[in-house]
Amino acid sequence: MATTKLLRSGSISVVDYRCSAGPGDRPFVELHDGFSISYVRKGSFGYRFRGGSYELVAGSVLVGYPGDEFMCTHDHHVCGDECLSFQLSPALVESIGQGTESGSAEIWRAGALPPLPGLMVLGELAQAAAGGASDFGLDEVGMLLVSRFVATVSGRTWSSPRAQVRDRRRAVDAALWIDANSNQPIDLESAAAQAGLSSFHFLRLFASVLSVTPHQYLVRSRLRHAARLLADDARSITDVALDVGFADLSNFVRTFHRAAGVSPRCFRRAAKGDRKIFQARLAGAV
Repeated sequence: MATTKLLRSGSISVVDYRCSAGPGDRPFVELHDGFSISYVRKGSFGYRFRGGSYELVAGSVLVGYPGDEFMCTHDHHVCGDECLSFQLSPALVESIGQGTESGSAEIWRAGALPPLPGLMVLGELAQAAAGGASDFGLDEVGMLLVSRFVATVSGRTWSSPRAQVRDRRRAVDAALWIDANSNQPIDLESAAAQAGLSSFHFLRLFASVLSVTPHQYLVRSRLRHAARLLADDARSITDVALDVGFADLSNFVRTFHRAAGVSPRCFRRAAKGDRKIFQARLAGAV
């Protein structure tokens, strides 16, 4: 089993699991360390849990409850399987589960769920975020996936919170803080702490008031600052990327191109007077 830690924070961690076991490998008993939701993105495997037997395929969801024993089998597939696993703190589980009619233990001992549209689309969005192809934060998508899972199992219908004046001010103040510090490493946990809220409630409030998630706003703030520097400053594109908060040049170039439709280099040329760059794009859009 190959494991890669993609994200670690106080309330949620994300692990990439890649298993190469096949029909010839003997299964063994394992233990869930905590609450988890694992999205099966490739392959298939059997899941034996509390006397139940599940066959998981791409799009299925495996549910973990702390201390429960389980066994994975690989009787039907010789190519292994891959899962994106979201491991959750008890505080986050309690926060997301508030207001559900079913008890938390009942929800989190569901064992597994078959491929369901509402979970599959979020699982694929999480995969896109993990691969850098989305401006959603991986922790944000994880919380959306977990809340959708809780809603599915409990039958609860989620609605956007009605923000009071004080809460709207909180969201705006948080956005101002993110923008002012966007060149620094900022995750959902630190932004929520700045606002004095739990990560999950901060995510829901921020998105409800401003119609973007905190991570989306962070990325867009960095892009805005980068565009200004590319237009007005002579520093190198690598320096621009690092100065506005991107960890590496390739990520910056990919994200900027997706947003602007042109590379940072072409954007700089357009800002310096090369009108043909955007004229060609406008002509192609007609």
